Parts: sequence; C-alpha cells; structure tokens
Amino acid sequence: MDASSLPSTKGKPIGNRSKIVKRYLNLAYVMPALLLFILFSLLPIIRTVQYSFTNFNGVNPNYQFVGFKNYAAAITDTRWWEAVGNGVIFALLSLVFMNTIALLLSVAANSNIRGGKFYRVVFYIPPILSGIVVGYIWKWIYEPKGLLNGVLRDIGLDQFTHVWLGSIYTALYAVAVSSMWQGVGGSFILFLAGLQGIPKDLYEAASIDGASRSQQLRYITIPSLRKVYTLVNILTILGALGIFNHVYAMTMGGPGYATEVPALRIYREAFTNSDFGMANALSLIFGIMLFILSLIQLKLSQKKD
Repeated sequence: MDASSLPSTKGKPIGNRSKIVKRYLNLAYVMPALLLFILFSLLPIIRTVQYSFTNFNGVNPNYQFVGFKNYAAAITDTRWWEAVGNGVIFALLSLVFMNTIALLLSVAANSNIRGGKFYRVVFYIPPILSGIVVGYIWKWIYEPKGLLNGVLRDIGLDQFTHVWLGSIYTALYAVAVSSMWQGVGGSFILFLAGLQGIPKDLYEAASIDGASRSQQLRYITIPSLRKVYTLVNILTILGALGIFNHVYAMTMGGPGYATEVPALRIYREAFTNSDFGMANALSLIFGIMLFILSLIQLKLSQKKD
C-alpha cells in the first residue's frame, strides 16, 4: 500500500493544542466577570443567609446562632407587614397610572408628531437622575410654603392647600407621585422599543378597514406589546416594592409609619436597631416574595399567550 494513501496525522497535535489554548483564553476572558459575581453577589448572599440565623449586631464578631428565631419574629411583626402593604400600594399605583401614562406617551412619540425625538429624550431624563435628589426636590414642592401650595393659592384654591407629607392620609400618595414621575421614563423606553417592532402593515390594513386610532390601540398595539408589558410589569413591581430613596429623602417613613416600606424597614433594623440578624432575615423573606411574584407574572403571561 502506498504511504501517500494513508490518512495524514500531520498537524493534529498542534490543532489539539490550539483548541486547548483557545479554551483557556475564553476562560480567561470570563474569569474577571465570574470573580466579580462571586465576590459581590454570591458571597454576600451566602453571608446574608448565615447572619439571618444569628444575633449579629453588625459590630461584635462573637455572635450566636439563634435558629429560626429571627424568621419567627419577622413573620409575626405587624410593622413589617404594614410596610409590605405600603409597598403593594406603590406597586398598584405604578401599574395602573405610571404604566398607562408611559404607554400613551410612547404611542404619541412613536407617531409622526413634530418634535418626537425631542420628547423621547425629555421623557427619559427623570430615570437617570438620582433618586435622593428627586426626593428632595419633591419634598420642597410639597412643603407647606412650597411650589404646590403656592400654585393653589395663586389660582384661588386656598382651601385645597395641605401639609402633604405631614398627613397620614396624603403622605403615601405624595411619595408615590414623585416615584411615578421618575419611573415613567423607564417604562416609556421599553414600550417605545416594543412599538417599533410592530409591523406598519398592520396599522395600514386597519386604517383601510376603517379602524379608528382607539381601535388600533386596542386590537393591534396592546396585544402586540403583551410580552413587553409583562417585562414592564415585573420591573415595575420589583421597583415599586423595593422603593427606598424617595421615602428616605421625603418622609423617612413618617408621619409615624404611614410611608414605611420594606427596604426602609430592613435599613432601620440594621442601622438603627443594630439587629443585622433580623435585617438579613427580612431581606431573605422579601427577596423570596419578589421572586414568587415574578414567577406568577411570567406564568400568567404564558397562559395568555
């Protein structure tokens, strides 16, 4: 048999070596992100779980294991569930009002209106601002001698002036307005991206058939944005339940505990009461609640599809 007819093995060791080198190079590219994830995400989660079963106060390293004592106290804490209830109110208001306004604004900006690009920029400015700064600005607006009451006096509606952040009946909704004002731009951008993916032929065919703008919105736009709406709803719920900056800057949970929310309650347990064990237990309970809500929302959207 001719030697030239045998399969050649020339280059195979070099090829295998190059594949190994390429594999390790790829691993080297991933390692920085993996190390950052382990250092700043995975390890803190592990430590949170560990501390939630102790009486750690944040300073003394000689803490003790207390079992499920923190979890039992958290579940029976009425103030915690009041804070969760306030967070639910924030979420419902955001889902109904903020997302509806964001959808209508995105529909308007996506149409051929004059200055549409300018509006897209303007609507996205609030979400990129600092939440603390926005909270202090709105606090100034709501002050007894602030902008809102001043405008009401100037137009002759003195009877509607109010201590907006000092009343248990209006404080929560006043903070919610500031939060929705800042958050509407994020939902607006997501809706706008979804609108740009809807084929224009659908609207042209609907116009030929005599469909009005409201009918096109109802039968074309909203059904086509179902998956986007699911994403926006999940992000809205997580953001509203996890609100902290606005409440911290505007009311610190007051008056009384009328505007206390879960994140602020956890903060107080850790840094005011020096009970890091309880704070970590509340954090895990809250994280599980948010995870379950996200799964429910995803399941409901899949059933609708």
